Amino acid sequence: MTELPHTRTRTAHWLATAAALAAVLGGTALLRPATASPAPTGTDPAPDPARAHYPLDCGRGAAKPEVLDTASADFDGDGATETVAVVRCRAHGGTPPSAVYVLAGSTAGRSPRLAATLVEQREGMSVQDLGVRGTTVSATLLGYSSADVPRCCPDRRRKVKWEWREGKFALRPGPVAGGGLRV
Repeated sequence: MTELPHTRTRTAHWLATAAALAAVLGGTALLRPATASPAPTGTDPAPDPARAHYPLDCGRGAAKPEVLDTASADFDGDGATETVAVVRCRAHGGTPPSAVYVLAGSTAGRSPRLAATLVEQREGMSVQDLGVRGTTVSATLLGYSSADVPRCCPDRRRKVKWEWREGKFALRPGPVAGGGLRV
């Protein structure tokens, strides 16, 4: 039986396949969704949000803060990476309000310090879709139009961004979906 010329593999075929595979893998490494956290650019490790002390009022008992989401970047360009953390008290029912903190100063044996508060617990909001792109933090804030709305089911939604400008985060709110959420 004779072998067809186009069914034989040659070195050129393997090189072309390897080049195509390298191009695909290289391209996917460069592409990220808009909400993905960029690779931290600072030389210091990002602060560990599990080691931070948060100023949350979780009441008495075993209710402790829990970190729901994080993202990291070097916002101020000083070579040290900061961590943004969405935190709330643990609860057995309902949806407790969230807070958003920026952590800095992760040194060995020390807890990170709170560098900024973007959303306070007392504002009564839940936070979703945390993302960092460059020096901008984005999130979706969920809130309630009145005390009669069950805490499981927010009826207000607003996308917000905090841009690092002139040494602090400046809030840039988006339009309100459902109306009335004040940020």
